[in-house]
Amino acid sequence: MDAKEIEQLLRRKKIVPGDRIRVVAGGLTTEGILVPKGDADDPRCLAIKLDSGYNVGIALEKGATVEKVAAGKAGKALGATSKSLLNLHFDPAKPLVSMVACGGTIASRVDYRTGGVYAAQEPREFLHNVPELADSINLATITKPVTRMSEDMGHQDWIEIAKAVHRELKKAEGVIVTHGTDTLHYTAAALSFFLRTPGKPVVLVGAQVSSDRGSSDAGMNLVCAARLVVADLAEVGTCMHGSVNDDYCFFIRGTKVRKMHTVRRDAFRPINDLPLAKVFPEGKVEKLQPCRSRSNQEPALDAAFDPRVALVKVHPSSDPGVLEYHRGKGVRGFVIEGTGLGHVPTAAARSWIPAIKEAVKDGVPVVVTSQTIYGRVNPNVYTNLRVLYREAGAIPGEDMLSEVAFVKLGHVLAKAKDQDEVRRLMLTNLAGEITDRSLPQTFLY
Repeated sequence: MDAKEIEQLLRRKKIVPGDRIRVVAGGLTTEGILVPKGDADDPRCLAIKLDSGYNVGIALEKGATVEKVAAGKAGKALGATSKSLLNLHFDPAKPLVSMVACGGTIASRVDYRTGGVYAAQEPREFLHNVPELADSINLATITKPVTRMSEDMGHQDWIEIAKAVHRELKKAEGVIVTHGTDTLHYTAAALSFFLRTPGKPVVLVGAQVSSDRGSSDAGMNLVCAARLVVADLAEVGTCMHGSVNDDYCFFIRGTKVRKMHTVRRDAFRPINDLPLAKVFPEGKVEKLQPCRSRSNQEPALDAAFDPRVALVKVHPSSDPGVLEYHRGKGVRGFVIEGTGLGHVPTAAARSWIPAIKEAVKDGVPVVVTSQTIYGRVNPNVYTNLRVLYREAGAIPGEDMLSEVAFVKLGHVLAKAKDQDEVRRLMLTNLAGEITDRSLPQTFLY
């Protein structure tokens, strides 16, 4: 059938998106909810949401039949959660926990007009799918300082999230932060610097697949986060799948975590570090390295950030004029993603050394990390490195991730009085971002 024939068939049967239908085509019978066609959908197919949560497209050839099984609920958006399911009930005898909800895929649902996902406005829309949370926590408070996809996050959002977490730490046993995955590691780093002594767990959690899909990782990530948030820990970190299966999650330090794959469940990996803990959904928390324990220390908030920082990547034939360009825009500090042990083009036709030397002379700090991701910068091995760090005055980024160095430099610039203090603080381990030794077992963990 062509698109016009299908449209006439549905009109004749009085079938509209949201109705439950039964389709017999190609010798197979399929039943589910008719979803609206997206702009990119094949007009010769019907899109049906199966009971499993997955969508399937069915081509309607001659002889195919379509019948309405049940009408959709009038006035109810397809995919929206019933209001009766939003009444969550937790045991007040369980440890009191707060949630700071910030949008992202974990708080999204499918937009059946486009096939994409969009951020839900009500966090309870995704929590009703995870009744297991009530087994370990009393989730009494849900705040929404920010509701957006994480690619739209900025430094002001980090500050608002940190303030919300700080408020909740004063009354709860721990705080779960739900967040989009694309920039989750940036926010994790920011909270690690802004809340260096939380005294309780601050667990950031996201999902690679939206909560209303059958294959979503959101449920187990949340269950494991609930286990962590009442454990004897006082760290800021992320809780995401440790493998592609639904068997365990890793709790990874907020300054040592990075998203390493676009779609895999186990995309978040520790970099130059071991996970803090392995967490099983049934409740076991296995610590993998020393962690700070809970304390009665009052959580301190230091949510300072100067956004006038640029993260720049060198490459063969790269133009150092990019530094001058950013300085013309008011940038006060640079993180340069160098090659290998922290190199920049030095004896090349376009040497970066004069531009770096000029920036440092003018009081603009330059921190160099490595685009290899793993390993650490070493300013002493090659002659070119000695020129960069001793003559030009760049600051070696040790084993910090470029993203973490970017967040840290913005935090430090908001506080430091002069360039000497910037250098001292950037070379000081403030929130677990710098390790003393590079352990071989941390590579590709």
